[in-house]
Amino acid sequence: MSVSHEEIRAKAEARSALNWKLRAILVDGLELPVAAEQIDSDQPLFGRGLELDSLDTLEIVSLIDDEWGVPVTDDKRYVFGSVNKLADFVEEIQAAGSDAA
Repeated sequence: MSVSHEEIRAKAEARSALNWKLRAILVDGLELPVAAEQIDSDQPLFGRGLELDSLDTLEIVSLIDDEWGVPVTDDKRYVFGSVNKLADFVEEIQAAGSDAA
């Protein structure tokens, strides 16, 4: 199975757009005192990263559910590691949804 340059480029552009959307949702939804472009996709969301707390976790769950209609359950806590981890989760859910269609 060969993947064309255009397919790779389209996938990279879609991932970049998803990461941007997630950063914007976090900044707006959590009312963070930083601009979305200042958040690195691999920056930790908790601890030394954005310094979010447990209440922010609940808000993120709500934001993800509102935007994509997918609840984040306890067994998926790993998704809170970074914007990239959240994007991996959203892509996984979207792929599972398109496979079911």
